[in-house]
Amino acid sequence: MSHPEALDSTHPAGSEPGPGPGPGAAPGVRGLPGVVVERRVEWSDTDAAGHHHFSAVLRWAEAAEAVLLRRLGLGELFGSIPRVHFEADYLARLWFGDLVRVELRVERVGSSSLHYGFAVHGPAGPAATGRMSVVNSAATAKGSAPWPAEVRALLTDSGPQRPETLTGHDV
Repeated sequence: MSHPEALDSTHPAGSEPGPGPGPGAAPGVRGLPGVVVERRVEWSDTDAAGHHHFSAVLRWAEAAEAVLLRRLGLGELFGSIPRVHFEADYLARLWFGDLVRVELRVERVGSSSLHYGFAVHGPAGPAATGRMSVVNSAATAKGSAPWPAEVRALLTDSGPQRPETLTGHDV
């Protein structure tokens, strides 16, 4: 996951290609979508030991998910995609002020589920890797619902999206 090309995946078994890349996609690139975002380790992201708290990784992965879904034009999914699974392997400490690069990609789209993989990199390299799964379920629904065809098409064939990076005086 540490290389941008890792964001460009082929269609897994059972997923069908959609009509084309989403609004923020790199021109001519197709496949499962992904995005890279950069953040700083904020003071509130740290614990009493001075390094990042484990929960910061979840927030960074969700921030990358928000960027990805907005870039795909799917911001309306928030409120109807509850988390059903989250796992992370913590590989290195990150400290207040460190620049964090989060790579999030869609790994698989089920009939009503969406499975992400992510990697968090700090100044010295990989700091965490993991997976997160959500399901399509309206806030008042009693279960999940299949993805509408147009949503499924965007989730399976939009390719890598442009990164959200810190630049200039923010770095």
